[in-house]
Amino acid sequence: MIRKIVVATALVALLAGCQTTGGNKQTGGAVIGGLMGGLAGSQIGGGSGKLWATGAGAVLGALIGSEVGASLDKADRAALERNTYASFNAPLNQPIVWDNPNNSNRVIVTPTNEGRQQGTNAYCREYQQTIIVGGRSEQAFGRACQQPDGSWKIVS
Repeated sequence: MIRKIVVATALVALLAGCQTTGGNKQTGGAVIGGLMGGLAGSQIGGGSGKLWATGAGAVLGALIGSEVGASLDKADRAALERNTYASFNAPLNQPIVWDNPNNSNRVIVTPTNEGRQQGTNAYCREYQQTIIVGGRSEQAFGRACQQPDGSWKIVS
């Protein structure tokens, strides 16, 4: 269960830290990461462990969101979004890499799996996001499904 909390919190905190625009990126990343981590923890926990999972998710989300938010600039966030959407049409297991020319940050998104969603039969793809900041690597995983109009929606 703890592994699920850490993975889910890392994903939401990574994304939350990346979505912070303007102002103090570190504080914004911590606040949004904490909120999203708490939400993820509350969804993962059950019974008497739900409160613990919510608290642990909030703390982990705040820590991860703060660190990542402090280190990603606007170009890094744009590359993460661009590479993620490019992975929906790229060959499986082919990394899409972007190196920030202004710092040592690196964004890598790799499509890892594809298939049809049960119930809707929508075409979906899974992907792995890796962000390297100051030599430290953070990973997250996601899934997106193609909508009837051809657009893509990130579902997890």
